[in-house]
Amino acid sequence: MSNNRKQQALDYHSGINDGSRPGKVATMITKPCETQLDLSLAYTPGVAEPVRAIAADEETAYLYTAKGNLVAVITDGTAVLGLGNVGALAGKPVMEGKAVLFKKFADIDVFDIEVNATSSEDFINTVCNISPTFGGINLEDIAAPHCFEIEKALSEKLDIPVFHDDQHGTAIIIAAGLINALEIQGKDLGAASIVCLGAGSAGIASMRLLVSLGAKKENIYLIDRKGVIHSGRDDLNMYKQEFATQTDRRTLADAMNGADVFIGVSGPNLVDEAMLLSMANKPVVFALSNPDPEISPEVANRVRDDLIMATGRSDYPNQVNNVLGFPFIFRGALDVRASVINEEMKVAAVNALAKLAHEVVPDEILKAYGVDKMEFGPDYIIPTPFDVRLRDFVPPAVARAAIDSGVARLPYPADYPE
Repeated sequence: MSNNRKQQALDYHSGINDGSRPGKVATMITKPCETQLDLSLAYTPGVAEPVRAIAADEETAYLYTAKGNLVAVITDGTAVLGLGNVGALAGKPVMEGKAVLFKKFADIDVFDIEVNATSSEDFINTVCNISPTFGGINLEDIAAPHCFEIEKALSEKLDIPVFHDDQHGTAIIIAAGLINALEIQGKDLGAASIVCLGAGSAGIASMRLLVSLGAKKENIYLIDRKGVIHSGRDDLNMYKQEFATQTDRRTLADAMNGADVFIGVSGPNLVDEAMLLSMANKPVVFALSNPDPEISPEVANRVRDDLIMATGRSDYPNQVNNVLGFPFIFRGALDVRASVINEEMKVAAVNALAKLAHEVVPDEILKAYGVDKMEFGPDYIIPTPFDVRLRDFVPPAVARAAIDSGVARLPYPADYPE
């Protein structure tokens, strides 16, 4: 980022140029507060009535408070963007940014919470203790492997949705795009040879979800800093061990030979031309390191004219962007008061996103992106973030899956499309 753009970012967050408050979010009052009667209803003595109702039946908190549309975006600051372990407070701008996206795209209110925690247990206890406030928990920027332990424990302890977006949000968008890319390339997920460079939260969650969708573990090569994760290694944690395969391939170059799919959630410029050339005919390349991909689209398209490529960047086609997922997944989960976000709901989100990419793109979306045409094909395998139809596709699919899998406490919303 140029020095000028860095200063623009600092000025934007400080509000120094436009007189706005520092930060990106604030709270608002949702009821009248203009008269003495209003005040008496908002606080004492009127507030005693909902207090008594909730004390008698905790479910009425969804009726009398903001709980049902309120999500906590929580971090410990151990894996903030590409900046690493910068600490909880330094992660606050990112958590506020997440709050902006929740509100902008799905009208969900957010409190961002930054937790100084000395251990996974300390973090888990903190979140459990504050959980009555919220209708859902979005975990963010928590380093692997303890992010897996934290999410699992919270999902088991709480009766509200818990979702680690760095894991599942990324996995859902990758899976939706990959289903469509393989369709275009005439390939089957169950038979595809898949290389995943990056064995952290996003890599492992993505491979798990692809297996749920039909990929075969024996066809997956998961790669960390030491190379291919294989059954002969004795340095694997329990999460990497899940994808240890019996193979004599040891390096990224070995794994790429003959591969149908490359998924990179690692770092810049780790894939070279020779690796790309060694892949199977009609490969799919998701180089998602941001801002610099594992291999640049310019290089990849010069080397191969038969590939489909996605990146994490907005200035190339097929951006894998988590904002396509988490706001709408939570919208669907909250609207049927789901107790969890389970595998069925994640798969439903994948299929809804994949389906939307097949639909004709309205003119207003084309105008928003300054293009004349977007249609299902190699350069359009996933919807764009400003596609207003996302709210019509993803929340209903997630809500229906929650109901069908028995984790919803409300019926299918009457204002949702059939």
